[in-house]
Amino acid sequence: MKSSKLARLMAGAGVLALALTACGGGGDSGSASAGEGGFDPGDRITMIVPMGPGGGSDISGRAIAAGLEEVTGKTITVENHQGGGGAVGYAGFMGNEGDPSYLLATETALVNLPLTEDVPFTWRSFTPIMKVGQDSAMIVVPSGAEFTTCMDVVDAARAGQVRAAVSGSVTGNDAIQFGLVEKDQDVKFQRVPYESGGEAIAAALGGHVDVALANPSEVMGQLESGDLKALCVIAENRYEFPELADVPTTIEQGIDVTFSQFRGMIAPGGLSDEAKEYWIDASKQYTESDSFAEYMNSNYMQIDPLFGDDFVAFLEQYEADLQAGLES
Repeated sequence: MKSSKLARLMAGAGVLALALTACGGGGDSGSASAGEGGFDPGDRITMIVPMGPGGGSDISGRAIAAGLEEVTGKTITVENHQGGGGAVGYAGFMGNEGDPSYLLATETALVNLPLTEDVPFTWRSFTPIMKVGQDSAMIVVPSGAEFTTCMDVVDAARAGQVRAAVSGSVTGNDAIQFGLVEKDQDVKFQRVPYESGGEAIAAALGGHVDVALANPSEVMGQLESGDLKALCVIAENRYEFPELADVPTTIEQGIDVTFSQFRGMIAPGGLSDEAKEYWIDASKQYTESDSFAEYMNSNYMQIDPLFGDDFVAFLEQYEADLQAGLES
């Protein structure tokens, strides 16, 4: 992510001010095997997805939950707690302080929201467990659209109005990425808000917007069917997957913008050391499984797992980079 490109963000539009108390969670990694050492988080585990169904966060949460079920033998139920671009889900998760039977499928909003919105949490309010990897979004349009490159979209925005679907909050990942393009190219998009990535893609398919952002996992079916086409990936390097290798980058098309979002899992703050070690070790076992390899490959993600303290260090640096961009 080029933090120098992050100055152009949509400000304000404060999301829900929820009166909850934040407490910090630790990040020490452990070595006890899941299910050993006497610790048991309970037979029924809940995985919270703080975004709506159908988007990349939902896909990630359900894949991680299924993989952890195989490792732990526990039943893991996935619940979507959407609203405020993730703010409702994260804020509500604070109410599970110290409870090892709750997990949350996290992504970049964990860091973006506290820096840009009035929310009662930061990433330090929780216990970072695992980062599975990173992925980059593509700008997609209906197959019948006149645009063939992302620069075509920029030129159209310069000449008039381009309706751009923005999922999540007005300062979330989509807003950040469109904002970076606006700043770099000195243009403005007409932003149309949607709660989830799935809704944004549906809007593009229905002709309600001109362009949308999507991770490959969200739109691969529509790309293969020809209902959508990808104009560029917002990254420095192209995807190496054969199905996406022909999609050029923003850099190739003269747009000096890159951005990657992470995906992973957190637990509530205030966990015992035993609980934290249990979930970190279970996560490590998951990332060594065939289920993990299948999820990462089928969703076209960059494999870069981190656990416990290493995930904490990543979040500290990501937050610093984003903060620097906001202040530039």
